[in-house]
Amino acid sequence: MLILAIDTTGPSGSIALLRDGHALELVPLAGRAYSAQLMPQISALLIRHKLDKTTIDAFAAASGPGSFTGLRVGLSTVKALSEILRKPIAAVSLLEAIAWASRGRGPVISALDAMRGEVYVGEYVVKEDALPSPAREALMPLTEFVAETQLGPVVPVLTPDETVGAALRARNVAVEVVSRPQADVIGRLGALQIAAGHGTTPETLDANYIRRSDAEIFSKRGS
Repeated sequence: MLILAIDTTGPSGSIALLRDGHALELVPLAGRAYSAQLMPQISALLIRHKLDKTTIDAFAAASGPGSFTGLRVGLSTVKALSEILRKPIAAVSLLEAIAWASRGRGPVISALDAMRGEVYVGEYVVKEDALPSPAREALMPLTEFVAETQLGPVVPVLTPDETVGAALRARNVAVEVVSRPQADVIGRLGALQIAAGHGTTPETLDANYIRRSDAEIFSKRGS
């Protein structure tokens, strides 16, 4: 199976081409210019591997949480390509990808800095060669998350953000600062989703924002 994977959730992103779970190439994308880069970079990637878009079997997209603008650009691109080629899409939570990429086993907590003193939290049970089983994904105040983690059962906490790691270490909570998953990890996890029959369509693909956009928040305050 040939999968094109896209991650535009953060200040920098990436695209990857994978065949049968093995990355053929990972291409970095500079942030704040996703709309100008995505299609040219995808085209160049396929040309380098002597492929064209009709050879793609499925798409995988990091669906959030993350940058509202980045997510809209990435998911719109995947929707358009999927609709034209009539290929399935795997929508992959970045929190789930953090847990799965750890290659740990059993309960795992993923955490992402959501700014504004808040943190995105995902709780999963990770299994060998299978999709993680989600328990919850939530947006929490960082202080509340630290206190909850400190008082709760001992579960591995993984985060790519040093700010979250430092807050947990300050309260003697064991935490591992890991690499932020890139498009190759999104693609591998997406392949498992497609194989399990969990793919989606352009009509049902949606961003996993967890937090509402500023426009929604401020419009509600003014109403």
